[in-house]
Amino acid sequence: MPLSSIELAGITKKLRRDALAMITKAKNGHPGGSLSAMDLIAYLYFNEMKHDPKNPKNPNRDRFVLSKGHGVPALYAVLAECGYFSKDLLKTFRQTDSLLQGHPANRLLAGIEASTGSLGQGLSVALGMALASKLDKNNSYNVYAILGDGEMQEGQVWEALMCAAHYKTDNLIVFVDRNNGQIDGLTDNVMAIEPLNKKCESFGWHTITINGHDFDEIKGALELAHKTKNQPTMIIAKTIKGKGVSFLEKDTVAWHGKALSEQELELAFLELGE
Repeated sequence: MPLSSIELAGITKKLRRDALAMITKAKNGHPGGSLSAMDLIAYLYFNEMKHDPKNPKNPNRDRFVLSKGHGVPALYAVLAECGYFSKDLLKTFRQTDSLLQGHPANRLLAGIEASTGSLGQGLSVALGMALASKLDKNNSYNVYAILGDGEMQEGQVWEALMCAAHYKTDNLIVFVDRNNGQIDGLTDNVMAIEPLNKKCESFGWHTITINGHDFDEIKGALELAHKTKNQPTMIIAKTIKGKGVSFLEKDTVAWHGKALSEQELELAFLELGE
């Protein structure tokens, strides 16, 4: 049964705590972008995608590619909550020989479809999966991906956008985590990408803009995507970097890749309901 928006809001508070706890224990990681993408990833796994933690290689499963691989604490938190691995493993994040590396590594962990982290490449991987689904007469599945907005400055992304539209991959649904920040500053200052929706449309994509923290809007966008034929769908999700913790939200760039201290984690937990 799909979860209600109220249920999802409660779960994502817990998942945000899990992600921040991982990063703090490791003394390394990317809290801002992990929290901005959390609602999108949680909705996909709890309410949208066909997947089974007990059978993670089911050929008919939907695929998910986290192209912005530095946001993987959010994905690890969701996978653990779904039962892909023990939650105790979260404590090992970014430690030597841990299965939970600082970026997704699909050869190490069930539930990770693609190794990512070199920004700009994840959409090409997701496109390959979507094309494979189109060619496979025995297995049919959808492919979902999340890109960072800073990542949209990469040339390979636009080659993949062009290719996906050319081959009419209507089983490919991509989110852009539009949190406006990247490691070097605000995206508009580093390399402006707007008008992003019109650019994607001009490349042949069905494009939707939503509030990436509103579960009803996420649901509505996905429903529209499934009704769209012969076009891939780009969902530009307007998000807040560090969503859910006021001092993370206040300075988006500073918290792109900086771990919280133990004291800051306690303050964050208070805001997140614990």
